[in-house]
Amino acid sequence: MKKESKAKRSIVSMALQVLKQVEKKEPPSLEIPLRTVDNIIFDEKKGHYVLGPKKAIRTSRNVKHLKPLTQLVWVASLARKLIDEDKTSTLRDVFYMAEGVELGFEDQSESDRIITELESVIGSPREDFKIYPEERSAIFADLTIEYTVKGYEGRRINLTSHPDGLMIGPALATSKFVKTSADKVLCIEKGAMFTRFVEEKAWKKYNAILIHTAGQAPRATRRLIRRLNTELDLPVYIFTDADPWGLHIAQVIISGSANAAHVPELATPKARWMGVYASDIEEYKLPSTRLLDVDIKRLNELKKDKRYTKDPWRKEIDKFFEIKKKAEQEAFSKYGLSYMVDVYLKKRLA
Repeated sequence: MKKESKAKRSIVSMALQVLKQVEKKEPPSLEIPLRTVDNIIFDEKKGHYVLGPKKAIRTSRNVKHLKPLTQLVWVASLARKLIDEDKTSTLRDVFYMAEGVELGFEDQSESDRIITELESVIGSPREDFKIYPEERSAIFADLTIEYTVKGYEGRRINLTSHPDGLMIGPALATSKFVKTSADKVLCIEKGAMFTRFVEEKAWKKYNAILIHTAGQAPRATRRLIRRLNTELDLPVYIFTDADPWGLHIAQVIISGSANAAHVPELATPKARWMGVYASDIEEYKLPSTRLLDVDIKRLNELKKDKRYTKDPWRKEIDKFFEIKKKAEQEAFSKYGLSYMVDVYLKKRLA
């Protein structure tokens, strides 16, 4: 059974619940899973965040609840329409459509929050009811996919077909994997380094699927990474800048984020962070800059997070505090354009 069918059934069930309450002349109400800090739990056995059992009741008995309850029901109605018509929308689209019916969202962050709330209520991620963010990441690989979206069903394409890589959007993220020669996935934070990996044929040298995360990987990209790991049994390796933000980019791919604790399909617990490490700055004598106060503050936050208490996380965080420096992936260009692929990547994978 398709996931979108599950999402549709859940939306219909929610609507029927509200309708029955109205028919009984009862004030409509819905049970909302709490996404507060004390109800977001890191499940060490599963390797990712999950929502705890706490819930709240949003009821029209409370005047303060009327607006968000109305907004939630409207978003659910829109989601049902998108599923029925097999169309997609973006987070930005939803905000402007809501403006058209005067739902009173103060800004897009408020409409985004209601969409996230709908996810937690029906137990399905927004991608299953066809609402996406603006995508910006890319993929390059000897991977043949088959599209499943309306109008393109059955069409196949090999992901080496475009020299810049192909954007990871809804159609690609939900496509069927047909065949690949790859035996691993390399996730790369920076666009310039992704282009370098393509140009230096890292995908062929290392039988790898290359994914540009464009900084913090969008949700569709994280779902695609998980699919490659679970459906094709491909190990996932993550390469980021040597700074506190790079650590977090890698960790979100591995264990998910607190904001999306209700969507376990976004985490790939078996993925591995492979650098660039703080220790690489010294070992390779990389060009670097001093850590700023904001970097130090972020490192202190990471050090308190239980996900970073094991090596290499703990060791590298301590190294950052010791050397008080950070470096970008591009710093390896000091040794030539092919050094990162031919030397560093080879050694790290070995």
